[in-house]
Amino acid sequence: MKTIKLILTSLLMLLFLGCQEKSDSGIAKIHWDRDMCARCVMVVSDREHTVQLKDPKTHKQYVFDDIGCMAIWLKDTNPSYKDSVKIWVNDAKNGKWIDARKAYYTAGNITPMSFGYSAYKSKDELKENTQFLSYHAIIKRILAKDTKQKPVMKCGAGKCGGN
Repeated sequence: MKTIKLILTSLLMLLFLGCQEKSDSGIAKIHWDRDMCARCVMVVSDREHTVQLKDPKTHKQYVFDDIGCMAIWLKDTNPSYKDSVKIWVNDAKNGKWIDARKAYYTAGNITPMSFGYSAYKSKDELKENTQFLSYHAIIKRILAKDTKQKPVMKCGAGKCGGN
């Protein structure tokens, strides 16, 4: 009887271990409408602009609802791996994961946090005469906007219900 219990327990453990989703590419499964952006803590639900990266040392996965959130998070946290980490972004055309550094970007799009950049795997996916930007160009633009002085809202100036 003990042998049967041992065999059944072993089989159940193997079954559960076999059910874990593993990926050699490092791309994690996103739990849409449940996972939250590592920077702004908004729920990730847009399947055309989500970004993810994995800490190469701890293997912790970071998910972002917009490439702008990822760029600012990398600037603010300044991890040692920021220039070498693999970054994936959803292709705006089909939602598949693509290498963010090799993608072609367009500006002026509707995105979750209004940074406005959509990624595409190839130039062929873009309409003719569409201007595209590189990964480095959009990151530079995002960080330039982020460093501009933001207005400070004061409650005594008629804001926040103040007088």
